[in-house]
Amino acid sequence: MKCERDPKRIREVLGKKVQFILGDMACVYGGLLAGVSFFGGYPITPASEVAEGMARMLPRVGGTYIQMEDEIGSIAAVIGATWGGAKSMTATSGPGFSLMMENYGFAVMTETPCVIVNVQRTGPSTGQPTLGAQGDMMQVRWGTHGDFEALALAPSTVQECIDFTVEAFNLSEKYRNPACVMTDGEVGHLRERIIIPDEKDLKLINRVTATIDKKKYIPFTNSQTRKNCKVPDFATFGTGYRTYVTGLTHNEKGFPATDKQPDHERLVKRITEKITDDADKLVMVEKINLDDADIAFVTYGATARPAESAMEIARKEGKKVGLLRLKLVWPFPDKLITKLAKDVDKIIVPEMNLGQIVHPVKEVACKHCEVISAPKIGGEMHLPMELYKYLEGK
Repeated sequence: MKCERDPKRIREVLGKKVQFILGDMACVYGGLLAGVSFFGGYPITPASEVAEGMARMLPRVGGTYIQMEDEIGSIAAVIGATWGGAKSMTATSGPGFSLMMENYGFAVMTETPCVIVNVQRTGPSTGQPTLGAQGDMMQVRWGTHGDFEALALAPSTVQECIDFTVEAFNLSEKYRNPACVMTDGEVGHLRERIIIPDEKDLKLINRVTATIDKKKYIPFTNSQTRKNCKVPDFATFGTGYRTYVTGLTHNEKGFPATDKQPDHERLVKRITEKITDDADKLVMVEKINLDDADIAFVTYGATARPAESAMEIARKEGKKVGLLRLKLVWPFPDKLITKLAKDVDKIIVPEMNLGQIVHPVKEVACKHCEVISAPKIGGEMHLPMELYKYLEGK
């Protein structure tokens, strides 16, 4: 399953350095640049172009593409391919993401690095298949049962679809946790100019494979090669290591320990703390005009675009409005939002849903300033003037 990343061949397949492409195809480019060697997926609007692009391009760089019978099989195949040594990826949208939730949790529990691109559309259920939304932002954090931590990026541009897909692979490999690119039908089907980063500018993180003596190897314990690390080294199937992989609560050797409270607490605390311990290091945001702002938009993904336009209109009229764009939404930047709330009088949270990320914003900000939800659903983006009205107290 594993194939060696060939930078020269990848560049040949991707073509010109500067192109004009869809956001969905940009996720394909990002995956190839990161070294993906397996894609398992099932076509679903508005994410089908990711699968179609992978079907054309991945075999040309030595990778494997497979169309599964459904989204459940897709994420299962991706998990299996990862344990076979591949960097693995899938793509889907709303209903398909729902079907992936059980195995999403399995990937968390088994510490399986992989990437899911979710090109969000309206819901619930089938909803409006061709129209964009941001209705899965809480699902990626809380959609699977039990205690876990999510890694989720939200691109606002086609260029960021490339960059954030690469970053999703880096985060996934670093923390041995699934990572999600939470794009949407608006950005996914938007065409923009992109620049393919030079090889020297790519910073890729690859998994730390097990190298310790096979007789001494303990699969799910602190790293064998990095002291004080909560992320275990990865023992690929077929390399001679005896690794028992199960979604059941397991001890450090990987064996089921379903009736022992200390084993469960030790395991789940480790797989969550490996991310929460680095929460401050993981903050990825864009700050615009916040130094003197009295009012701030806190936004992400496609909605950041009209929010920035609304801010610019207000600035021309002398209103002190700024914008904080969340690039990495989960883990949520609690400390940063708290600091912002102490500096402004009002935070406005525009979203293409009836209010999701506004809730964690309120949890940390409502003691310090007013927090207002600016929702819109039905597959249409906010217009800048619709958001401008919130500045005046809609």
